[in-house]
Amino acid sequence: MKKLVALLLVLMLGLSAFSAMAEGEKTKIVFWYSLGGTNSEVIANMVAEFNASQDRIEVDAQYQGEYDDAINKLKATSMGEALPFDIVQSYEIGSRFIIDSQKMMPLQTYIDKTGFDTSVIEPNLLAYYTIDGKINSMPFNCSTPLMYYNKTAFEEAGITEIPTTVDGILAIAEKLASFDAEGKLDRAGFLFSNYGWFFEQWVGKMGRQYVDNGNGREGYATKVMFGENGAALDLFNMWKKISESPYTSYIERGGTAQARAAFVAGKTAIFLASTANLAGVLANVGDSFEVGTAYFPYVNAEDKGGVSTGGGTLWMVNSGDEKKMDATWEFIQYMVSPEVQATWNAKTGYFPINMKAHDTETFKANIAKFPQFQTALDQLHDSSPEYVGSLLSVFPEVRQYVEDVTEEVVLKGLSPEDAVTKLVNLANDAIEMYNLTNY
Repeated sequence: MKKLVALLLVLMLGLSAFSAMAEGEKTKIVFWYSLGGTNSEVIANMVAEFNASQDRIEVDAQYQGEYDDAINKLKATSMGEALPFDIVQSYEIGSRFIIDSQKMMPLQTYIDKTGFDTSVIEPNLLAYYTIDGKINSMPFNCSTPLMYYNKTAFEEAGITEIPTTVDGILAIAEKLASFDAEGKLDRAGFLFSNYGWFFEQWVGKMGRQYVDNGNGREGYATKVMFGENGAALDLFNMWKKISESPYTSYIERGGTAQARAAFVAGKTAIFLASTANLAGVLANVGDSFEVGTAYFPYVNAEDKGGVSTGGGTLWMVNSGDEKKMDATWEFIQYMVSPEVQATWNAKTGYFPINMKAHDTETFKANIAKFPQFQTALDQLHDSSPEYVGSLLSVFPEVRQYVEDVTEEVVLKGLSPEDAVTKLVNLANDAIEMYNLTNY
């Protein structure tokens, strides 16, 4: 009898110890993200610092490739019962699809639950992700496009007025361009990239809508509007004019990496790119020349619209596991805290989405050393939530169509009028097919 009691006591103590161990275990969450290069290193450091800052949560950060790669993986995994991650970073044009997947928990739930103060978040950034009156995801790596220019080349050419329109850029391109001994363009006055994001931004800068139903915010988009409101024709006429100039050069589609490299090497005096390029541009140019930044140019002199956010946000998976979801929310709050955001801004060029970051010594020191960062902030604040941007289920596909058709205008001589017809048909067919399948 004594042996039995002793055995039971041992078992009970063992179970108690096991329970204590279980209670002491960290809650592990998986974080999918889509920023490579230096930005990936910064994220890895932020995650490591969060993990070291407390002993209850462990975040496993996993790089998933570029935005398009990540959204395709998300589409594939969303067909299953459970997602293999707890938090995902995705670009703004994936928002409508992610909401439609019904796999995510609107962050409004946790904002209300914990009393998180959203007034500290940049309102023009938060506006994009406020859908149906709810904040769905947390702005994180947010950006707008800027005009980058070689300030030294401007001064040498006697240019004192910074252009605010594309026509203004073309008007000074000759003064900025240079040719080699064989008459080939050695430095372009303006080097342009065919990027669907720019098309979207220019539609907003015109103050026009990209899709119907209040830019997809009052109801599901059923068709594009840029054909009916003339925005696409204005843009294709603009691209035709740019491509016909002997002082400009077309370099790539679907991004701006090559354009940035050419600018750093002194092969162009002007290029357009995200604010997220700023830290890298300044670091790579060094003392070679002075870098200037200006607002993203208007297409037409009379345009009065504004820029909308690009980049990405953090989404919480609705896993049903409250412990993991609570841990995810704690991690999200850390990632958008003032000091973390100030460091993020200084090391990448993305906006410090928490306005209290402006009060940190990190932010003040960076803006004093690199005043070019102020341009992006001024442009953001001079815009308005009215130009927040559109929601579209097939946005990634339509962006590809925009680039395809633009390339035909620039390289194959497709007329702007025919380009509008082709793009509108491609986009509307994709929207109709998705809507028939999903709504």
